[in-house]
Amino acid sequence: MRTRMLALTSAVCGAALLGAAALPASASGSSSGSAQETEADAGVVTAAQLLAEVRACSRISKGRYRTDSGSAKATVPVCGTRDAVFWKADMDIDCDGRKTRACNRKADPYFLPETAFQSSRGEPLDSAALPHVVVPGPSKVWDYRKAGLTGGSVVAVVYRDRVRYGVIGDIGPTGIIGEASYAMAKTLGIDPDPSTGGAESGVTYIAFKNSRISPIESRARAQSRGAALAREFVGR
Repeated sequence: MRTRMLALTSAVCGAALLGAAALPASASGSSSGSAQETEADAGVVTAAQLLAEVRACSRISKGRYRTDSGSAKATVPVCGTRDAVFWKADMDIDCDGRKTRACNRKADPYFLPETAFQSSRGEPLDSAALPHVVVPGPSKVWDYRKAGLTGGSVVAVVYRDRVRYGVIGDIGPTGIIGEASYAMAKTLGIDPDPSTGGAESGVTYIAFKNSRISPIESRARAQSRGAALAREFVGR
């Protein structure tokens, strides 16, 4: 829910690092393709398969969004299919919610000790532990609620050759799009530092309509439901 920085200076370097959450047997060069083929053979939906389904945009937003508060132009539309909503943007880091060693006022000058959606215990979400995505607040441009989305809706996030699943967990500014939690960034191999991390571009967010899981903080349910919805989405 913070107002985001104009630029993320170290995003490219951070995104290039392969974290511990990397997919099995993925390396640079030709081996990446063979790894994706192995995953496809095993019934795992790959980044390439998901991206193929969102190549064309049927715009459902009335306008476009900026990726940062200081961006000169609004360039990102929200697009829709029968089963999902998607947008292609950057990734800024949301560290709001439960105070942890990774997410606090010292680490993030924009830190807020709350999230728009709460855990099953009525507490703020833990952005350092829960992979989640931030959606823009409802406005004349677009209202996520009218698209069958809410807190806990399942989301697939694609970055390079990686696909990770999470939920909608927070609401951001009405005119900005492209933000996800510390945990989501980390599992995608993106630098999760809330002040200097993130990715400047190349992130695709696919939110599945009417897919809310409970409890919202269950990573296992988001993963299993997300994988099933992704298989349906690509027609497998």
